[in-house]
Amino acid sequence: MKIIIDADACPVLDITLGIAKKKDIPCLIVCDNSHFIEREGADTVVVDKGADSADIRIANTVRNGDIVVTQDYGLAALVLGKKAKALNQNGLIFTDKNIENLLYSRYTAKKARMAGGRTKGPPARTRDNDIAFINSLNLLLEET
Repeated sequence: MKIIIDADACPVLDITLGIAKKKDIPCLIVCDNSHFIEREGADTVVVDKGADSADIRIANTVRNGDIVVTQDYGLAALVLGKKAKALNQNGLIFTDKNIENLLYSRYTAKKARMAGGRTKGPPARTRDNDIAFINSLNLLLEET
């Protein structure tokens, strides 16, 4: 088992690496070449900048039992299809039960933006988001 981090714009990178280090779990950071990210105790894979290049690498790398940290619903769906686990930076654990609704909400928001509408951005990050993420990651690690 390993933890794979979709690291471009990931606010919980250091939290994830800290937990993984304590539990002696290998980590892989995947980022594009405009966000080169290296941390001690983790391997880094740098992909070309481009639509979904990091997501494709992660989808091709992930294995059954791995955990992926991502905010991308599409990537989370691919991860679930490979019998791995996924969670976002706010502690939401993606499951077969919630991914379809999340993908649909992403689709409708994109459709509204393409028609000239506006959608709200994410709220400001809070300490409670970090706590929820830590709790969810530890829960997934206990299950594995």
